Amino acid sequence: MKFHYLQHVAFENPGIILEWIEENNHSVTHTRLDLGQSLPNDQDFDALIVMGGPMNIYEEEQYPWLKAEKTFIKKAINDKKFVLGICLGAQLIADVIGGQVKRNQQVEIGWFPIEACGMSHDFLPELSQKTVVFHWHGDFFTDLPEDAIIFAKSQACPHQGFVYREKVFGFQFHLENTARIIEDLVENCGDEMVPGQFVQSPDQVLRQTAKIKRNNLMMKAFLNTCFKEL
Repeated sequence: MKFHYLQHVAFENPGIILEWIEENNHSVTHTRLDLGQSLPNDQDFDALIVMGGPMNIYEEEQYPWLKAEKTFIKKAINDKKFVLGICLGAQLIADVIGGQVKRNQQVEIGWFPIEACGMSHDFLPELSQKTVVFHWHGDFFTDLPEDAIIFAKSQACPHQGFVYREKVFGFQFHLENTARIIEDLVENCGDEMVPGQFVQSPDQVLRQTAKIKRNNLMMKAFLNTCFKEL
């Protein structure tokens, strides 16, 4: 299986997903859009991962590569490839399938629980109970088409995850992060951590990194379920 991931900033990479890819003898390539790197040809990958980033999906004037990225993601979906979007990546997917991306009423940064809603969630069975995961977002996706089903929510955000046409997933939350990624997020985006009901301080975020292991196990279990026939 050939994986490709789209990266928007140096400090947000696929983390534990790269470890899973190596463990399962798949191959992986990537595009750093912020560095102006070229997107691959369709035949060069089977599965696409779209990462997060501090920009917003509607900031095409400031980040002109967003337009080409959206076209690329839409084609991958139409070609029936596996596509996983994380945070900004999920919002980009929501946009290209006809949904809306808006400011959430609450900024959500730190470790907060999500829970299942709306559908069977065999691909993430731990959602049967509230599960604490990592968040860093101010926008969220909404008004999705009928064949996109919301499967998770949190107290701060009613739409935390969706599945579209069985092979396309959007996670507003982060299961892929390593300790280094979280440290880099705090270092590079710490100005976003303005005190609020659902915004933890840098110290609170960094003191809870023991939760990373469980999040990573959830991500690996999700990938194992999606690719169990390989």
